[in-house]
Amino acid sequence: MTTHGIHPLDTRLKEALHSGKTLRGVFNGLASPAIVEMCAYAGFDFVVLDNEHGIADLEVTENMLRAGRASGIPMAVRCLEHDIPRILDAGAGGLKIPMVNTPEHAAALVQRVKYTLPPHSSGIRGARGSAFSSRAAGYGAFGGPSHTQRSNDGIALIVMIETPQAVANAAAIAAVPGVDSVFVGPNDLAHSMGCENRWSEPAVQAAIESTLKAVAAAGKCPGILALTPEEEDRYASWGARYFASTTTGLITKAFREAVQGNKKNLEY
Repeated sequence: MTTHGIHPLDTRLKEALHSGKTLRGVFNGLASPAIVEMCAYAGFDFVVLDNEHGIADLEVTENMLRAGRASGIPMAVRCLEHDIPRILDAGAGGLKIPMVNTPEHAAALVQRVKYTLPPHSSGIRGARGSAFSSRAAGYGAFGGPSHTQRSNDGIALIVMIETPQAVANAAAIAAVPGVDSVFVGPNDLAHSMGCENRWSEPAVQAAIESTLKAVAAAGKCPGILALTPEEEDRYASWGARYFASTTTGLITKAFREAVQGNKKNLEY
């Protein structure tokens, strides 16, 4: 039997993270497939659905993953660890896991992302439970060993560094086989260092610098939130290749600019 249609599991994100190219992604915490399509048509390299701080349930998340596949943009999901199995079965091409503090934690996450493999197969062996009836396997249309191998080879794992402990362990975390990218969360890092949300403080910037350089030296893709061109340039000089903004921040800025423009028009 010939299977028709596009495979629901998009594996291009992992390829991009290992490409050496500069990438611009965007966090989206809004529960809207239309926002995903808009991000695709705007030209972002990928979207990260924010299920840590966003309000989307699993059904809406799956529909947003569908929107990403239909509009041609790779998708990752930032989620809490108890949601990993169902997010993967929904067809996420990448996972982004917050608050990873040790290489042991990172290695345990790799095990949860990777399927168990038979002895003759290549690649990292994990402990993920196998099911081919989900969207990720095309509801059985793409199930079996080929789906297992595609998932193990193609799903990206991004871990987040957000504490001083994680900063100290950055090189070891990045060196874990199966970790594709390490992303610095500057807001949580600043809070954990006692600086509230002031990640421009010299101590926080020094921690960011050491982390990005350690990740780059380990051969993994360093990522960080960068909200201005100046921030992006500075972080790029420290090795960062993956830069993120947020849909809510971009939308709010556009709304404010529109309001200010209308006020100026009314003055004439």
